[in-house]
Amino acid sequence: MQKQIIDFLKGIKNYLKKKFNHPDSKWPYFITATVALAVVIIGIILFVKLTHRTMSELLQDYDTAITQSIQSYRSPFLTDYLIAVTEIGDVWGYAVVFTAIIVTFLLVFRSWKYILQLTSVLVLALSSNVLLKQIINRARPSGEHLVTVETLSYPSGHAMLSMAFYGFLIYLFYQFKMHIVIKSILITLFALLILSIGISRIYLGVHYPSDVVGGYLAGIIWLILCIVIFDLIKIFRRDPET
Repeated sequence: MQKQIIDFLKGIKNYLKKKFNHPDSKWPYFITATVALAVVIIGIILFVKLTHRTMSELLQDYDTAITQSIQSYRSPFLTDYLIAVTEIGDVWGYAVVFTAIIVTFLLVFRSWKYILQLTSVLVLALSSNVLLKQIINRARPSGEHLVTVETLSYPSGHAMLSMAFYGFLIYLFYQFKMHIVIKSILITLFALLILSIGISRIYLGVHYPSDVVGGYLAGIIWLILCIVIFDLIKIFRRDPET
């Protein structure tokens, strides 16, 4: 992705250098950051409008059918397992996982860079999820809840945060130089965890399937935007003309 961005930005940087007569101009970075922020705001507005349009009777029928199908597999063992999975996607679960990630990254890389990036992704996803829930204001499913919930329903915070957080870990580990078997196992584990957390919310009766899909989509938007911004920062620090 970085090579594709470099070619696109060379023209912008050269133009700005001539325009402002400053050989070390950082204007391309600030412009990119401003554009990225505008994309986020516009994306949220479009997401909200699209969401209101999809809250139709047809969607509710799909929600009901999928929920009934998933919940038909309820059993004591599966319930215990998916409660554990959903707790991994909750506050204390992220606290434990994030602490382990911090220790690992500091020991292996001896740098806060990846930790700060991961923190940024998590904070942005969490704050935007709270905002989206308040704007859309969709109530939880009225059936039996196997776990306690207090917030609104759409989009699923568990699905959104898991996609952003574990999705970014997949992106990081894909880049790391490590044994291919270990890398494949970790990436597969994170991917399965993302999927399992989303399914657990439907299975436990606290989210509609559309809540989970909406959470995944919103999480992907933040994930892609953050990856692009982090790559841009890396490019401008090393100077794309070299």
